[in-house]
Amino acid sequence: MTLGAKPAATGEIPATIRRVTAPVLHQYKRQGQRIVMITAYDATFARLVDESGADVVLVGDSVGMVMQGHPHTLEVTLEHMCYHARCVRRAVQRAHLVVDLPFMSYQVSAEQALLSAGRLVQEGGAEAVKLEGGGRADAVRKIVQAGIPVMGHLGLTPQSVHEFGGFRVQGREDAAAERLRQDALQLQEAGAYAVVLEGIPAALARQISQSLAIPTIGIGAGVGCDGQVLVMQDLLGLDDRFKPRFVKRFAELAGVVRDAFATYGREVREGTFPAAEHSFSGGPATQSGSESAE
Repeated sequence: MTLGAKPAATGEIPATIRRVTAPVLHQYKRQGQRIVMITAYDATFARLVDESGADVVLVGDSVGMVMQGHPHTLEVTLEHMCYHARCVRRAVQRAHLVVDLPFMSYQVSAEQALLSAGRLVQEGGAEAVKLEGGGRADAVRKIVQAGIPVMGHLGLTPQSVHEFGGFRVQGREDAAAERLRQDALQLQEAGAYAVVLEGIPAALARQISQSLAIPTIGIGAGVGCDGQVLVMQDLLGLDDRFKPRFVKRFAELAGVVRDAFATYGREVREGTFPAAEHSFSGGPATQSGSESAE
């Protein structure tokens, strides 16, 4: 297999790709190979995502919603992101690791953005950072000049939830669509190596993707993007109360997990767990006293 070759249907990883990097993602775009990005926030799931053959692991500020229980991402701090990035970094061997810059860690100035990005790299092990919104060219340029790859994020940007009046599809009006086109071009010119397009009409996302030399990664933006991203908990169906239109559940694990917990509880109460095979032998209660814990 050559660089950029597609993994087999089983999720087998091409042996020649030891690590996915920003240049590899650019090559994927040129070759027409779609990019797979999945979020992760801890070492256990990060290892499983990495072993599945995903190209990019995103430590998203969505951690505020799916892990911390907030209604939005605005309460996530830079310290939170560094912590979760470190957890994920320990488990990821192949995938490209991107970490979100959280709310108010980059909006004040380009210098603040650079310092925050530097912390995610030094303390969190990030290989790239992601920031939201248009009009960020100065910050993107500053970070890129320091040698840190930057992924942009346009459309329904969750950190702007109050400005948008909720999680609403963006770019439906002509003027708004044109702003998104221009913002995407400006991010590319500033040095961003990729851009997430979230919650915008599929036709607009396709137009933007075709106009850019850098990869686009969609979420709620149709199939015309160069790749797709989903929140891990959403694609696994771990929250059966939440299913926006753009989410497909590739498993329904909420019921499986709930049943496993209930079965464990029942066996504990009945005294059937732990059984003999889950227990150690030896100790003062044995006749010979010669056995040791296994």
